[in-house]
Amino acid sequence: MLATLALGGTAFAADAPIPTKDIPGAKDSPTLKRYEGSYIISNTAFAYSDFKAPLSKLEETDQRDVNNNRLFAPKQEQELEGRLTRLAYWIPDGRSPFEVMRNYQDELEAAGGQVLFSCKAETCGGDHTRSSYGGGGTSSLMMYFFHAADVKDAPFSIGQCALTSSVSDQRYFTGKKPGPDGDTWITVQTFQADGGATCKPVTGRTFALVHVLEPKAREKKMTTVRADEMAKSIGSTGKVTLYGILFDTAKTDVKPESGATLQEISALMKADTKLAVIVVGHTDNQGGYDYNLDLSRRRADSVIKVLAASYGVDGKRLKAAGVGMVAPAASNDDEAGRSKNRRVELVKLN
Repeated sequence: MLATLALGGTAFAADAPIPTKDIPGAKDSPTLKRYEGSYIISNTAFAYSDFKAPLSKLEETDQRDVNNNRLFAPKQEQELEGRLTRLAYWIPDGRSPFEVMRNYQDELEAAGGQVLFSCKAETCGGDHTRSSYGGGGTSSLMMYFFHAADVKDAPFSIGQCALTSSVSDQRYFTGKKPGPDGDTWITVQTFQADGGATCKPVTGRTFALVHVLEPKAREKKMTTVRADEMAKSIGSTGKVTLYGILFDTAKTDVKPESGATLQEISALMKADTKLAVIVVGHTDNQGGYDYNLDLSRRRADSVIKVLAASYGVDGKRLKAAGVGMVAPAASNDDEAGRSKNRRVELVKLN
């Protein structure tokens, strides 16, 4: 069954208990109330993240996603940055996905917001029977936002089962709500789940998956390390850790804001013409092991290409390596720790 396969196991698990309260530490977004009588079963929050909200149906592209699915994506979408909250709710028995979605729409519009795009089942595009789990087929609406490897709820928990099981009667909308600091963007996906033999409690139950992206300025905590400081660190420890080389989530393109740090790397290499380094990419644990390993290597490759093409560094003195999540600098249990793990290191090669 899906839940078993997603976890890489073969044994059947005891049914998870029916929720009677929110999971520990979870709370609603202040922007949008919950459906009456529902409980939070999964909760993920980022102090600052990028996010894309679809404004049209998903359509097939010529690309594949990280799980080798044919990638479906909307031709119209809104690219956003800010405080991101993802909440999944267990809905009371006997409530349909349509009824729950309508209540969320009413709540948004009553607060002065508006629905910008809505769809149901196959009109949403992609595989409307899939949640976040699966590979080698067609991507789904939920996969547009995240994949099963990103679900951090305990194996066979209600949260994990709801977000990785097959779905039916899918309903969806993208909306936004004005506020004094800018628009807050909201997506709501409601559906019924089929958990099979391993996740029986979720079968036939309606769930709501809510994303809230609130406007927030990014805290610029990372300072540029000067070339002489890089040389000192490499001389004493054999490496230097850099937080000034930036990428969008799940992307490999080096962002323009990385220019100051790249300039200092160029100065370092020009000051010591015999120095050769390994450019090592690191990630947090938000995503699958193999995916992060590949992503970190491709990011290291991108850094080398930019240094060679735009900063005059001899590419033969640079080697790329990616270690993904295997060498954390801090705990991945909160965003503060994860931000320390997303980094680039220069390791002395000779």
